[in-house]
Amino acid sequence: METFAHIKTVIAIILTLSVAHLLKGAVKLVQHPGREKAYYLHLLWVFYIFIMLIHFWWWEVMLETKLSWTFPEYLFIIGYIMLYFVICALLFPDDLKDYTGFEDYFFSRRKWFFGVLAIIFLVDFAYTLLKGKDYLHQLGPEYPVRNISHAILCGIAAFTTNRKFHTVMVI
Repeated sequence: METFAHIKTVIAIILTLSVAHLLKGAVKLVQHPGREKAYYLHLLWVFYIFIMLIHFWWWEVMLETKLSWTFPEYLFIIGYIMLYFVICALLFPDDLKDYTGFEDYFFSRRKWFFGVLAIIFLVDFAYTLLKGKDYLHQLGPEYPVRNISHAILCGIAAFTTNRKFHTVMVI
């Protein structure tokens, strides 16, 4: 149990930094509305990623059933959690000086954003398997269909600037 408490602490630290990054970026839009031009699609993705982070944190409790841990598994989880931080950092860069606003920024970085998001959906299979084969089977056939279809949609989103596609996808 002590090993899991340590792992849970590391997960919590990185997830907290991720949530804090999103919140800080969103609050800057309120604090300085004239500095950076907000974009509805960007804000929808911010909300979507926030929900993903909260969802991840909620299901982290299932790792309690894992009785033994190896260092590679520990590194894997840290790497996986870091992907969430990276995607949050991609949503809110340190500055937008080179862009006309979040719309310009979002579409100029869409390959990175959707590439990382696709990786998150695919790596989630291994993360879910860490919770046990029984847990994976308990999720049913919709779990792999959901993750694979989301990864494919991310691949499409990385190469299209069609605003309708992006809006429907995030919703």
